[in-house]
Amino acid sequence: MSSHERYIAIRNLKASYDKVTALEHVNLDIYADDFIGIIGPNGGGKSTLVKAIMGILPYSGAIEYSPTICRGGKPHIGYLPQVSNFDRSFPISVGEVILSGLQSERGIFKRYCKEDKMRVDELLELVSLKEFKHRAIGELSGGQQQRVMLCRAIASKPKLLVLDEPTNFVDNRFENELYNILHHLSERMAIIMVSHDLGTISSVVRSIVCVNRHVHRHDSNIITAEQLQNYDCPIQIITHGNIPHTVLGNHAHCPHCDHE
Repeated sequence: MSSHERYIAIRNLKASYDKVTALEHVNLDIYADDFIGIIGPNGGGKSTLVKAIMGILPYSGAIEYSPTICRGGKPHIGYLPQVSNFDRSFPISVGEVILSGLQSERGIFKRYCKEDKMRVDELLELVSLKEFKHRAIGELSGGQQQRVMLCRAIASKPKLLVLDEPTNFVDNRFENELYNILHHLSERMAIIMVSHDLGTISSVVRSIVCVNRHVHRHDSNIITAEQLQNYDCPIQIITHGNIPHTVLGNHAHCPHCDHE
């Protein structure tokens, strides 16, 4: 992807939960060629940031969206939340779940066309689940279900995909498969991915955004413990081989780091 068009401009964003400020003074740009890994401590505001971007959380400040990622005058963004809100006992097939990702395009009562069903086959091929098309979604493993929900998120061919901890509750095999799929997808869409695992995502993403109430963008997938400390991200770096990991100290101003 060669375009460096700005898709999203976030300016002076502030978001709160129950009068507790989760994010403040946030300024961030998202570009067409971005593959961003969002990192930070638990409670630091990572999910709050992506929910604000998705428009499912109130905030003050401004988020401006390029017409390129809008349809019908509204932002059109693929979204894979931490927990997919669907009843696994509901009698719906894998193919039907993916087709539901086209509902905003087709409407609730309009029948899906041949091209839509071909799109389902294409996506199932991408995630190596073609033989499960007619299987009930509840019969699949957690990793398989997550792949199906990824297909649903990108069924309508969004220009931007947002994933919030997509590897939660899945095994290492699926995690590796997911990162390979995302690498392929990043050639055709911008991706924002929240993760707690800097050691793994640093080999996948192109840029890193540290979130701990404030937001700092680092335009590289290589980041040091010293930089994390400067960015107020008290997380640990885990590496393979003979390089030891580093645990950063607490911040006097950080409410998430207070210990007795």
